[in-house]
Parts: sequence; C-alpha cells; structure tokens
Amino acid sequence: MTRLLLSVCIAVSLMTGSATAETEPSYAILGFEDLDGWEQDDHAAALAVFRNTCRDFKDPQWTALCNVADDAGDARQFFELFFRPVLITDGQDGLFTGYFEPELDGSPVPTSRFRHPVYKMPDEAKRVRPWMTRRGILTSDVMSGKGLEIAWVDDPVELFFLQVQGSGRIRYPDGSFIRVGYGGFNGHPYSSIGQELVRRGTYQAHQVSADVIKNWVRRNPEAGEELLYHNDSYVFFREVSEVPADRGPLGAMNRSITTMRSIAIDPAFTPLGAPVWIEKNGRDPLRRLMIAQDTGSAIKGAQRADIFFGTGDAAGREAGRVKDPGRLVVLMPIQRAYALLPDSEQ
Repeated sequence: MTRLLLSVCIAVSLMTGSATAETEPSYAILGFEDLDGWEQDDHAAALAVFRNTCRDFKDPQWTALCNVADDAGDARQFFELFFRPVLITDGQDGLFTGYFEPELDGSPVPTSRFRHPVYKMPDEAKRVRPWMTRRGILTSDVMSGKGLEIAWVDDPVELFFLQVQGSGRIRYPDGSFIRVGYGGFNGHPYSSIGQELVRRGTYQAHQVSADVIKNWVRRNPEAGEELLYHNDSYVFFREVSEVPADRGPLGAMNRSITTMRSIAIDPAFTPLGAPVWIEKNGRDPLRRLMIAQDTGSAIKGAQRADIFFGTGDAAGREAGRVKDPGRLVVLMPIQRAYALLPDSEQ
C-alpha cells in the first residue's frame, strides 16, 4: 500500500523478525500442470487485476503482453499461451503473511479526544538522513507550527500500526473519511516491537500478534510508550483521498490494489506487476493467481509474499493470523523466462 520502506504487515513474522535471502537465486521453468489447483482458479479475476497495472511496464516484452491482455477472451488461455511459470529460489523457505488497510477514527481538527497528529513529511527530514528518531519527533516541538498535520486520531497505538501498514483510512465524526498513503520516513531502520517483547521474555514468539501487542501496550501505558519508542523508524503520510472509497489503497505501482488478488513481493526477484501463482499452506490453504503490485522492506526473498486482505478490522484479523509456508511461482513472458536459465539449460 505504497509500503516502500517499512515492515508493512501486521503479521506475526514481521513482529518477530524475518530472514533475508543470502544466496544467489536459482530458476526452474515449470509447466502449468505443475501448479496445484491451477485449473480451478478464477483466471478472469486475475486478468482484470493484471490489466490494472500492466500498462506501467516499460519493457517491450511486457507491454506487448499488456496489449494482448486487453483483447484476451479466455483468461486462462491467455496466461498459458504467453507465460511460463518460473520457480525462483534463494535458499530460504517460503513464507506467506497478510496485510490490510487500517481504518482509524479521527478528526480534521484537534479535540480533547483526537489528540494524536498524522504528519506530512517535513522538508528537513528529506534533506537529512537519517533524521530524528521516533522518540525525538514525538517528545519535542520539532513538528509544531509547520502546518504538517493531515488529521488527528484518538489512539496512538493504532497510529503506530498505521505507520507499520503504510496507509489507511481515517473516519471523521460526520461519517466522511480521508485516505492516507506513505509519504516518506525518517531514515532509521525498522525495529520489531514484537521481537523486543520476545527478547524480554514477555511473550514467546508463537504468542505474538498485532492484537497481543496492542493490548499489552494499552494495559501498560508507560512501558507501552517506551516499547513503541524502541522502533526508531517513523513514517510520514500524504493524503490520497482521490482514490474512490470502493477501490483499494494505492500499492507500490501507484494503482489501487485488490483484496485477495494483490500481493507484496521482493522486487529484487519478482517484477512489480507480474502474475504470481501462490500455493499457501497452513490452516487455510490458498491456491490462487495473484498480481505483484506492492512491496515492503520486510518482504525480502524470492519465496516471500504478503497477501492483501482488504480494509478494516475484519480484514486485519484475517491478515494477522497468516504466517504460513508454501511456494510462489512467477509467471514470466516466455522469452524472459528462458533467458533466466543458465546457458547450459537453455
């Protein structure tokens, strides 16, 4: 959700840390018959999402396919004719998590209830890298008198997790709302507060979730405030209310993402905009063709993906339960797929 820097999902793995790929990637071309559940998917739904962002490709191979996609009658046939499934591995196990668009209660003006500002990025934070830490920003008057407040919200814990997600909606008392998206950050690396609770012995890794962390902070207001300061990274926002209410938030390609059809990936391995077949195991197995439309700094590795579950609390609960193994297979244009193989295998 324009989540270009932070650990953007409220999933357990991002609260407890995640592995980073350290080996050179390897590539294997599969057949569509190797994709578990391929025949049963709604390929037309995936094609509609692919069309939404494929026009942003600059590479001639991709743009040619985008032109064909506009007139594709049979969606499954389109993917099978013009793509090849490529399994990219880097020595790390597959890991799926989930993310969502939070919805906070707020106000366009400060009140006794709505006291916590959602800030735009100050000019000095753009020039100085890294800039002030989270603690410095929130315990000084460095942001005062500059007109940087977009809105005010009533819950600093939800505001912290809005920063983790990178975008969200703010609902005003009159029922209207604004949408905010990622607008920059202070240049400090993200530190997992879930991992910090595990390090302290407060919880074991399998117990940590977004709700567990939120409840602990609220039960322990002074210690909770200090826990949030453990993360030096601080995200600023920009208003993106031009995105209609019935559409998803903006992803890394500056296009609306789609519930349960958009994923965040590591663009070092998977091109943004590419179709990706996911085989997520765990409690609720999922076999589906998704489109790689988002990124996140905690989404690292060839077999790492973050599934977009939608907007609001229900989506957040679903997303927060996902920490599952599996694999993802990238659909690449035929020539591009074979070009990835070593010369001896072509």
